[in-house]
Amino acid sequence: MWRDSWGFRDRIFEEIDKEFSEAEDMLNRMFRTVRESGSNVSETFPYYYGYQVTVGPEGKPHIREFGNVRPSSKGLVEQSTARQPLVDTAFNEKDNTMVITAEMPGITKEDVKVSMEEGLVTIHAEKGNKKYHTELPVDKELDADSTKASYINGILELKIQSKKTLKSKSKEIKVE
Repeated sequence: MWRDSWGFRDRIFEEIDKEFSEAEDMLNRMFRTVRESGSNVSETFPYYYGYQVTVGPEGKPHIREFGNVRPSSKGLVEQSTARQPLVDTAFNEKDNTMVITAEMPGITKEDVKVSMEEGLVTIHAEKGNKKYHTELPVDKELDADSTKASYINGILELKIQSKKTLKSKSKEIKVE
């Protein structure tokens, strides 16, 4: 069995445990504030908040929040009329395609509106009291005309081709 004489493994798990404990404390404070405020927050029940942590290609963690409540700088809850859906993005180098997946249950494909502008993909959907909205910054130049979208069982999937960059062709030149 591998021996960790410097305690490296223990320190990593202690750090992870500390991060989860801090997140749990923050969520408990946030929901306690909602319960104690007694304001009109009951109109948007249920409350949900979550975050997704991924590691990007450069090795840095990326954190995305989703839900219909947000912690504020004072520890209070800021409500939103629209939920931010859980979204995942991936770039397929082989097909030169960006795939965006968004979880938005309770709506139909006719309720979904997707728009693109340089560096930003916006997803919006609304049906009755179900409202979703998110804006995703993208670091690739995408071809909006090549976009294929599908909505099945509460999951929106966008496949967007990246604009082709002209590759310089190398040509050997004979020296005389």
